[in-house]
Amino acid sequence: MAALFAGAVPGHAQTYPAKSIRIVVPFAPGGGADIIARVIGQKMSETWGQQVIVDNRAGASGNIGAEIVAKSPADGYTLLMASSALAINPSVYKSVPYDAVKDFAPITQPGLLPNILVVHPSLPARSVKDLVALAKSKPGQLSYASAGAGTGTHLAAEMFKLMAGVDLVHVPYKGGGALISDLLSGQVPLTFATLPSVMPYIKAERVRPLAVTTTQRWPGLPQVPTMMESGYKDFEISTWIGLLAPAGTPKEIVARLHGEVARIIRLPEVQERFRDLGIQPVGDTPEHYQQYIRNELAKYAKLARQSGARAD
Repeated sequence: MAALFAGAVPGHAQTYPAKSIRIVVPFAPGGGADIIARVIGQKMSETWGQQVIVDNRAGASGNIGAEIVAKSPADGYTLLMASSALAINPSVYKSVPYDAVKDFAPITQPGLLPNILVVHPSLPARSVKDLVALAKSKPGQLSYASAGAGTGTHLAAEMFKLMAGVDLVHVPYKGGGALISDLLSGQVPLTFATLPSVMPYIKAERVRPLAVTTTQRWPGLPQVPTMMESGYKDFEISTWIGLLAPAGTPKEIVARLHGEVARIIRLPEVQERFRDLGIQPVGDTPEHYQQYIRNELAKYAKLARQSGARAD
C-alpha cells in the first residue's frame, strides 16, 4: 500500500527540497516579516537539511520584493514573506507590478501583528473615549504619525477618523524607526503602531496603550481593551504576515511547505517567542489564506476609497 501511495506522488514533490530555498522579505531587516521568515527559515533548514536564505528586498512598501517572486520560477525555491501591504498596495498605488490573487499561490499566514493605538504620556487621554473628546475639542490640531502614506498604520488611523468622526492631521514617516523615536520624545502624540514595535515601550511606560485593533484582547496586555470594546463595532485592522509562492507552484509542493510551516508554528518555543514579540501565531490552510487575501483586498479598497488615502 505504501509503495502504491509513493508511486502516486509526483517526482518533484518526492525530491523537494533538493537545493536551497530563498524567502524574499520585501522589507528591511528587523520587522515582523523578517523576524518570522528567519524563525521559520532556520527550523525548515534544520528539518530538511537544505539552506534557507532570507533575502531582504525592501522598497515601494513591499512592491519590489513581491514583483521579484511573482516573476520567479514556480518551483518552490523562491518564496515571498509578504505582509498586509500585499492587499493594501493595489488600492493606494496608481499601479502595482503584480496581481495579488493571480500571481501567487498562498501557503499559509504564519502570524498576525496586532495594531495598537498608543499615545505619548503627556497627552491627557487614558481611553479611546478621552482621545475622541480631546480631538473633537481641538479639530485639526491633533496629529497622528504613520509609517508612511498608504501603509497599514496610516489606514488604521483613517478608519478611526471615519468611525469616530474626528479631524486628525496625518504625519507620514519613512518607516517605523523614526516614527517611534519621535513618539517617544513627544514630537508626535499618537499612532496606530504594530504591537511588536512598541511593546518594550509600553512595558517601560514610555507610551500609553489605549486599545488593540484585534477582535480579542492581547494576552500579554489583558488590561488594554479592543477598539470594539471601546465602542467601535467592526474595527478590526491588523498587520498580517503571509508566506506565498509564485502562481503555478505544484500543489504537492505548496502542501509540503504548508505542513512544515504549520508544524514549526505549533512548536512551543516558536509560540512563546512569537507571543513575547507581540506576534499572534496563525498557520491557516492555503485555501483559507487565499480567501483571507481576497477579503482584505476588498476591505482596503473600500477604506482607501472612503478616506482618499494614497501612497503616490
